[in-house]
This record gives sequence, structure tokens and C-alpha cells, in this order.
Amino acid sequence: MSNIGLIIEERSRDIGDFLVGRLIPFRKKRMIGPFIFIDHMGPTELGPTNYMDVDQHPHIGLSTLTYMLEGELQHEDSIGTKQRIRPGSVNWMVAGKGVSHTERTPAPLRNGNRFTAHGYQIWVALPKELEDMTPEFHHIEAAGLPTWQEAAAHFTLVAGTGFGRQSPVPVHSPLFMVEVKTTARYDLNTLDNLKGEIGICIVDGSIEACGEVVEKGNILVSKVSDTCKTIVHANTHLLLFGGEPFPEERHIYWNFVSHDKEKIEQAKTAWKAKTFPMMADDTSYVPLPGR
Repeated sequence: MSNIGLIIEERSRDIGDFLVGRLIPFRKKRMIGPFIFIDHMGPTELGPTNYMDVDQHPHIGLSTLTYMLEGELQHEDSIGTKQRIRPGSVNWMVAGKGVSHTERTPAPLRNGNRFTAHGYQIWVALPKELEDMTPEFHHIEAAGLPTWQEAAAHFTLVAGTGFGRQSPVPVHSPLFMVEVKTTARYDLNTLDNLKGEIGICIVDGSIEACGEVVEKGNILVSKVSDTCKTIVHANTHLLLFGGEPFPEERHIYWNFVSHDKEKIEQAKTAWKAKTFPMMADDTSYVPLPGR
């Protein structure tokens, strides 16, 4: 998905072992491990006449991870992929040297009914040596992801490695994304279970960290490897994500990510000239911002 019209609320605060903000990137923390952008889609009601239609737009230098909580999307791209994604499954598109794609409400759902669309579109920067790799697309069904129960918490390992398990999503650097849902209070222990920088996205409910209650809609970023105890309240839904940060800075412009600003300039020029890899059966086109 394109971050057209991206607005980042420039508010963050320090509560001890954590920084708290609304989205990434935010002012005090531009990346969490290799994760460079998170877009919270919805929840929003679609139908009977309004549907989700994200027209053809480009990416370089990153992988997109789409994870739906409610509703469905149809992904199509310039390497020929046509994939419908349902709640709990993962769409993992590696843009590499360049890919274009669309995301739309699937045709069978355009039947006049109302339904809720809710999910996350996440960008993961590629290691610099893989920024020019050939684009790839992978779809993993929900049943293929590791799940387990610990006391009042249900876990799903969406991507990467964590809690002694490995997701089948073919990531390109050490990272993790874990979904946690609780039915009662749960003491979350990330020490030795997750490696690298750690972010906690509160989808619903609330948690208590360093003596402060943090509500849904916020992301916490751990400043230390051995954090203070995190208490997850009942009926809370979390996404844990992060991993090993890259040694080089990443630059971001619109939908382009790279360690090299010149690569971004080349992508901008190619998209304006429509010499960028384009889809064979979709003529829609999102102009470069500011054109």
C-alpha cells in the first residue's frame, strides 16, 4: 500500500525503558530493527458503494507485509501475482529493484454488502546488498503460521524468529513479528525470547509498562534489551515487531526506501517517465507526489 497523504503525529514521550509514539516513523525513532513504516488500515466500514481501491504505485528497497485482521484484499503486481488475502494470512512482497502493485476490495465482495476492513501494512527495509534483488511475492495461509498458548495469552508468529520458533515467511534479515491476544492479565516476557530492537503495537486494549498504562493506538519502543516488566491487560491485542537494526541509515521518499539517495532519485525519474516496471493488465497510475 502507498503512504499517500501519510501524516505522522509528531508526539512521543519517554516513560523509562520505553519510548511511546503513534506510528513509525515518529520523531524520536525512525525505525525499529529493519521495520521502517507501519500503516494501520481502519477499522473502516466498506460497501455498499465505497470499496478499497489503491491504484498502481511503485516500491523499491523494501518488503511489504500485509496482515489483515478483518476483511479481505486482492493484491496484484507487476511480476504477475494475483492473490486474495484473508484475515490471519500473510502477503509478503519483496520489491527489491522495483515492483508496482495494486490493492483492491476483491470482486466477489463488491456485492452491495457492508463489511469491516482492518489490518496493517508494514514495510521492512532490505539489507543494502539485497536492495537490487529480483522482486518476489509469497503468500502464507494462516494455518501455516506457528501458534501457541501460554496461560491467558495466544501467540502467532507472523514473521521471522521468536520464542524458539520460526515463521515460514521468507524474510531477509533477523527480525520478528508476533501477534498476542489475551483473555486475562498476562505478564509478557520478551527477554531471551526476541532478539534486537522491540516494538509493541497496541491494536486493542492496554498494557502497563514502567508503572504507566498505555492504551490502544500507541507503539512502545524498548530502549534497553532487559526491559521492565510489561503487564498485558485482559482482552488486549498486540503486535510485537523488531529485530536487528542495519548499520547504515535508510532514506525514505514516498514509497521508495534505500541506503543510497541516488537510487531513490533514479526511481522517482523512472516512475514519472513510466519506465518503471508496470503491471501488464492495469492502467491506473498514482503520480509522484509534487509532480
